[in-house]
Amino acid sequence: MRSRYTAYAIGDEAYLLASWHPSTRPDSLDLAADPVKWVGLSIESCTDGQAADSTGRVRFVARYKAGGRAGRLAEDSSFVREDGRWYYVDGEVA
Repeated sequence: MRSRYTAYAIGDEAYLLASWHPSTRPDSLDLAADPVKWVGLSIESCTDGQAADSTGRVRFVARYKAGGRAGRLAEDSSFVREDGRWYYVDGEVA
């Protein structure tokens, strides 16, 4: 989760797509189309996602600034591990 937040913060679209599960991954991203400055991440909870798990959930709050206004994104994200690598599957905005 933290690596994906960092990728959003620095605009690394390639990493975001590579860490997104193929079953839900969009064809492309255009982070420049909607400029957002990400200013903080708080992990609220984690369920599973340990070495012996194949799935995990992360609840987080990410703070940002866009158009001179502060905002926050709260999401409950699901991840799956395949071939030893974690992939973002989807998220429910809270």
